Amino acid sequence: MNLIDVLSQINSFIWGPPLLILLVGTGILFTFKLGFLQITKLPTALKLIFKSENNGSGDISSFSALCTALAATVGTGNIVGVATALKIGGPGALFWMWVAAFFGMATKYAEGVLAIKYRTKNEKNEISGGPMYYIVNGMGSKYKPLAIFFAISGILVALLGIGTFTQVNSITDSINGSFGINPKITGIILTLIVALVIFGGIKNISKVASTVVPFMSFVYILMCFLIILGSFNKIPSTFILILKSAFTPTSSIGGFMGASVSMAIRNGIARGVFSNESGLGSAPIAAAAAKTNHPAEQGLISMTGTFIDSLIICSLTGFSLILSGVWKGDLNGALMTQSAFESVLPHIGPLFLTISLSLFAFTTILGWCYYGERCFEFLFGIKFISAYRVVFVLMILIGSFLKLEMVWIIADIVNALMAIPNLIALIYLTPVVIAETNTYMNYLKLKKEDSYAINI
Repeated sequence: MNLIDVLSQINSFIWGPPLLILLVGTGILFTFKLGFLQITKLPTALKLIFKSENNGSGDISSFSALCTALAATVGTGNIVGVATALKIGGPGALFWMWVAAFFGMATKYAEGVLAIKYRTKNEKNEISGGPMYYIVNGMGSKYKPLAIFFAISGILVALLGIGTFTQVNSITDSINGSFGINPKITGIILTLIVALVIFGGIKNISKVASTVVPFMSFVYILMCFLIILGSFNKIPSTFILILKSAFTPTSSIGGFMGASVSMAIRNGIARGVFSNESGLGSAPIAAAAAKTNHPAEQGLISMTGTFIDSLIICSLTGFSLILSGVWKGDLNGALMTQSAFESVLPHIGPLFLTISLSLFAFTTILGWCYYGERCFEFLFGIKFISAYRVVFVLMILIGSFLKLEMVWIIADIVNALMAIPNLIALIYLTPVVIAETNTYMNYLKLKKEDSYAINI
């Protein structure tokens, strides 16, 4: 057994039932403690995306903070991850992806609350926040080793995998396949563009994210709708197939080898969590920079990130793959999704997918650069931030020349390790989340009453 096989087994173990149960279980805990807030307060949360007060201390608007977080979460997982989940777990995996997203919304809300509650300012008067800060400032200094563990994991993920190599390879391979451009040339151009953006800090990153994320999401959603509308009459039967496959084994069909219920559950939940990152602790790093005085306000806005990522974009991908029938074929990953797009728009579809995939991956690079930077700052201060950015840019360049399966597996492992200290902190600080929620809901109630009195 070689090293890659050993690492693959470790990865399968870490991303196995214990962690998935802990991730979903934390979401269930907050769902009940907060009175199913992801349902009752979703309309309010969606309104806040564009109408938040933005009058608190922070570096960027709440909308920009959400876009920065979405930049890192809406990515290849929405295209490749969903296809992989369906290929291994069958249509039922999509149902379990919905389950993970539903409870994940409550988790993401809690992360947003704590990110604002315990954020700090660095020597440059810039906002710093995230799990490492709410562990130390919320749980106490004796838990600092837990925060250090999280920060180290975050840096490794940013530099060695999800933030660099995997995204670079997605972009270079996709563009090479569609336009025939040498991956090395694409990699060099990508490196220069990334450098221009990230050396401007969070404000530059958020500006790019606020422009690119809405655009790329709109284009991708439009393409998925075209596929779905082309098979509109099959939607009811597709719903039945998804629900049936979620609770009963799926028989082998064509290139699909068949799937048990446990395979549907595991792949649906694992890919769902991997896509929206609820509970992994990455999104609250971006949420902490939002201009707001109300932790619960940013919690609600953060919650919409999981809604958009999984319940909208991943769902549309899943329906496109099932309705087009490509999930039953021999293709997997991005090629499966490309086949679905090609079935509706033979020439334009694949090109649109290439553009979407490239933009998704590009913004994921930007988002993870910021996450890694804040983890680096927590450990070493702001003095060497420029050195971190230089190393990050070099990793982008190296990524266009290498295909390192081992590094991807290691990044996957470390990404899972980020979740452990974060989930411990979330559960420990549950009373704080509840208290902040009650405070904000009372504030909204009084604000509504005052508005009503003035109108009278």
